[in-house]
Amino acid sequence: MTPVSFSPYDYAIHEDPYPVYARLRDEAPAYRNDELDFWALSRHEDVVAAFRDPARFSSANGVSLDPSAWGPQAHRVMSFLALDPPRHTRMRALVSAGFTPRRVRDLAPSVLALTRRYLDPAVRAGSFDFVADFAGLLPMDVISDLMGMPQADRAELRRLADLVVHRDEGVLDVPQAGMEAALTLVGYYSDLVRERRRRPASDLTSALVTAEIDGDRLTDDEVVGFLFLMVVAGNETTTKLLANALYWGWRDPAQVAKPLGDPARVRDWIEETLRYDASSQFIARTAAQDFEVHGQAIAAGSRVLLLIGAANRDSRAFADPDRYELDRDTSALISFGAGRHYCLGANLARLEAQIALTEFAAKVARYRVDESAAQRVHSVNVRGFATLPVQVEAS
Repeated sequence: MTPVSFSPYDYAIHEDPYPVYARLRDEAPAYRNDELDFWALSRHEDVVAAFRDPARFSSANGVSLDPSAWGPQAHRVMSFLALDPPRHTRMRALVSAGFTPRRVRDLAPSVLALTRRYLDPAVRAGSFDFVADFAGLLPMDVISDLMGMPQADRAELRRLADLVVHRDEGVLDVPQAGMEAALTLVGYYSDLVRERRRRPASDLTSALVTAEIDGDRLTDDEVVGFLFLMVVAGNETTTKLLANALYWGWRDPAQVAKPLGDPARVRDWIEETLRYDASSQFIARTAAQDFEVHGQAIAAGSRVLLLIGAANRDSRAFADPDRYELDRDTSALISFGAGRHYCLGANLARLEAQIALTEFAAKVARYRVDESAAQRVHSVNVRGFATLPVQVEAS
């Protein structure tokens, strides 16, 4: 048998990584890619242990495999994701002082209004692109409302965010268009932060600018880094979560019948989708010391990918893991990470998905995906759809 081979830049992996993940877990749980210079851990136990061990698995060089995003300056665009304690502890505390659970909960009426604004006409039309007409609009509007970004700017901001995560086939880094888009976004958020310094408002950007703990405040660069992270990571992953839920529900009518028949089951729909096909497929770390795992010696300074998508399909953690089953216990899923770096936006993503899919379940009796016209995104770590044409029958 040919040795297993894995590259997150491979378009075939973007289409379906799970057969390769299965081989990695069984044949090479500590996998080495010499060409791209990384190790990869794929078993649930190993990935969880790495998340919970920042002393051995450092975030200081960032969380992306892309060469241009790797190094000690990664925090400038990846915010506290690319920091270790105590710098991570300080910045997360300051960000949390502005991005509070109450602020997220208070978004619920706005999320519901936005959901209805986009979903109602789409359902009436009967046929629409679930991504372009709904799932791609809602998260950007929610985040934009949260941050105080004008309505007129949002379509362009989403286009730029899409360019940042897109990867051209054969290009093993952020493409030139993505780099230019990132610079444009940073410039936009820098202007927004300066404006909020002069004229504070009631939005999250103003709360971050004024957040203070024992006299310590975030710098402008730190606020910009967090805003960039929210729009690129938070917006993209929630869009993909919504479309992934719709797609896998259509693929298994017996499962999607549960939330369509009983909207109280929407939470199970969301959680099983997060496990079965996570929007974020992996996150990178730096080995902070020499260590051995599965008989492989990993040297300090090595890049190590933690394969979230593979870990969530590990039979050692989930029974019959390749079955999409809304009745299962999903408490062991790690789609939002674990430990100190557990995703700060997890509650917001779940809130948006809960409201959006509950409304969908209440308004739609049945639906069909035009799989032949669906297109996946090509991203090094974000998995989901660029287009997902659907036909719906209203309740």
